[in-house]
Amino acid sequence: MARRTARDLRNENRFEVLHALFERGPSTRQELTRHTGLSAATVATVVTEFVVEEVLEIATVEKNTVGRPYERLAINPVRGRIVGVDVAETYVDATVFDMALGVMGHAEVALDEYKNDPEYVVDGITRVVRAALDDAGITDPETLLGAGVSLPGHVHPDAGVSVFAPNWDWNDVRIEELLEAGLGIPVYVDNPLKAIAVAELWFGAGRAADSLAVVNLGTGVGAGVAIERSLIRGAANNAGEWGHTLLQLDGRPCRCGRRGCVEAYLGVHGLQITLADIAPEHPALRTTGQSEFVQAVAAGLASGEPDPDLATLVDRTAHYLAAALGDLVNLLDIPRLTLTGWTTRALAPWLVPAVRAELPAHVLPGSRADVTVAASEVPGNPVAVGMAAFALERFLVTLGLAGPASSRPVRRRAADR
Repeated sequence: MARRTARDLRNENRFEVLHALFERGPSTRQELTRHTGLSAATVATVVTEFVVEEVLEIATVEKNTVGRPYERLAINPVRGRIVGVDVAETYVDATVFDMALGVMGHAEVALDEYKNDPEYVVDGITRVVRAALDDAGITDPETLLGAGVSLPGHVHPDAGVSVFAPNWDWNDVRIEELLEAGLGIPVYVDNPLKAIAVAELWFGAGRAADSLAVVNLGTGVGAGVAIERSLIRGAANNAGEWGHTLLQLDGRPCRCGRRGCVEAYLGVHGLQITLADIAPEHPALRTTGQSEFVQAVAAGLASGEPDPDLATLVDRTAHYLAAALGDLVNLLDIPRLTLTGWTTRALAPWLVPAVRAELPAHVLPGSRADVTVAASEVPGNPVAVGMAAFALERFLVTLGLAGPASSRPVRRRAADR
């Protein structure tokens, strides 16, 4: 482990103050001191740095009955605009945020899941970002601080490269360069699993849990993992590929080339195979795309007389998911499991209760009592939120005010300073 330096400590202190303001809203210096556990002198120094760079502003000045008036500080929303982009195999979703990560505009376009060359994907990203900026009424590019863009598969953010995207047959695509040329603003690329974990740490279950796994269900599946408030990336930013761990030896073929992966049962194509085993002629199997299939399943379950074949599909899917989540809990001793992704959003009312009922049977007794599973409550698109947080961190680096967006800092006692 690299030795922590004074600069690391300063960055952590800056982030603690910034995160406290995202969590609490406008706060006094005294409130920030109590909330973070930092010393009053440290908070005063950090606040001064942020105010000088216009990252923070004085929101209100309030008078006490006695003593001097006190200032409430807030993140300065007009300091700049940030774009968070979620790129999947079937769509591109872009959200424009102000500096305080308030939503200003949004746009989404569909991608043809059978077209995957880099030029096609980059064009889709460029079009949707411009549409989101139009929706936000932003015409001045000087106000844009940058864009965070998530991409499926193995992404190397330091190099700006999509190393491997199995569903697109991409290898070593210099995607960051292509996007910066098309958008004309700084771009940060990463994997959506890292983005959803950061979104959950900042705005979801991470506010109450030190360790968690955020499981994404869609075309592919994976898990963003944070332990003791720190995002787990692995040696090559490839941690979280839970979808390519083994659920059944010599089972269904997976798009990664192996057989029996979790994704082969819980990705949308896996759900289609399961339904074909249950009812080969089911009308949901005649839909033209993955999202249409999932919506057809949800509609059939929500009807006045729920489709028994679709109810069986949910039961089998919950069985697979509970077993795979049990392995995740047993390996990492994670107490909080959050489900997200567009499959989760469509099927959560039926899938989540079924998983909760079965999960204890797959978890070791020592961890069983503490485990909870729920759908994510992060507002909006969690991937876009997380990527905007990464882009904000990149901007703070340019100001010399970097903070670890990928972790919630450990609250330390003042005596530890």
